[in-house]
Amino acid sequence: MGTGERGIMNQPTSIITGIYGQDGFYLAKLLLEKGHRVVGIQRRTSSSTGWRLTDIPGYEKFCADGHLIIEAGDITDLSSIARIVVEYKPEFFYNLAAQSQVWHSFKSPLSTLEITGQGAAICLEAVRQFSPKTRFYQAGSSEQFGNSAILGKDRPEKGVVFEKVLDENSPMIPRSPYGVAKLTAHSLVRNYREAYDMFAVGGILFNHESPYRGIEFVTRKITDGIARILTGEKSTIELGNLDAYRDWGHAEDYMRAAWMMLQQKDPEDFVISMGQTYRIRDFLDLAFGFVGIDDWSQYVTINPEFVRPSEVDVLIGNSAKAHNKLGWTPEHDFQDLVYSMVYRDCLREGVVDRVKMKDEFVK
Repeated sequence: MGTGERGIMNQPTSIITGIYGQDGFYLAKLLLEKGHRVVGIQRRTSSSTGWRLTDIPGYEKFCADGHLIIEAGDITDLSSIARIVVEYKPEFFYNLAAQSQVWHSFKSPLSTLEITGQGAAICLEAVRQFSPKTRFYQAGSSEQFGNSAILGKDRPEKGVVFEKVLDENSPMIPRSPYGVAKLTAHSLVRNYREAYDMFAVGGILFNHESPYRGIEFVTRKITDGIARILTGEKSTIELGNLDAYRDWGHAEDYMRAAWMMLQQKDPEDFVISMGQTYRIRDFLDLAFGFVGIDDWSQYVTINPEFVRPSEVDVLIGNSAKAHNKLGWTPEHDFQDLVYSMVYRDCLREGVVDRVKMKDEFVK
């Protein structure tokens, strides 16, 4: 055995499902920086979706040295996941894989439940049977709460901060097949933790974005659309409900919180959020403002196809438990987040000179 192999043997191993997504990128980057061997599970698809990982500093060396390994697997197939768990016996297992588009879940509820709900059960069962000491993280979602934030309350004003809204003990009444599937996975984590004494935790993460967000999500649709409008490639951006309130944070901060959850002495669930809520209109105001456009109305059209059959009007979280027990604090605020996304998309399209400078943050 060579020295390189001995070094890998002494490293903690983390398995990540959904490694090719936004969260998978930031989590893999973080774990590699911390000296982990990272095993990413890739679902066989007709097209490559691994472009994000190549932006990890030292990516090629990590791959060549065996510190970053991609395995073919499918979270809807127990034998597939069990084979990987048996081979690597990971210290940590992060289940990030999901059908993660809320809007699409109304069109494909059964596949959403299979991938997002049953898939979590399969990952938990593979760990329980073949590596029960593995610490397990399940990616939850604020969509689990549904409209609990405004039960008996008026809708909040822009950016208002709430006390004790949507924390770990708030009622969960999801309003989409996606929310139902995520709540199923969250409930399974609690059940496996209590029934089998597994170290299994659920991170109930509110909306988190970044320049690596998929183009199909509303925030990237906006910032990518702005860049293409500036180049003349597009004239409008098609969106749905502009009056939904969301609590937006940066995916890099949220994946650091996920890692911190698995470093605790005891397994517990945590809400991760910023504690402020903004409308999609507010995101548009800020994003277009960064390129000097004060009135975006001529560039945005409403497509009824993008309006959900049942909407979650307001999402806003309270992360006091994460602040107190994990010591987690975000490094990016809402303005930083929006600016980073606009800047990156405009840089890609060659129109970054149109972006106004933000004094303390250029990324």
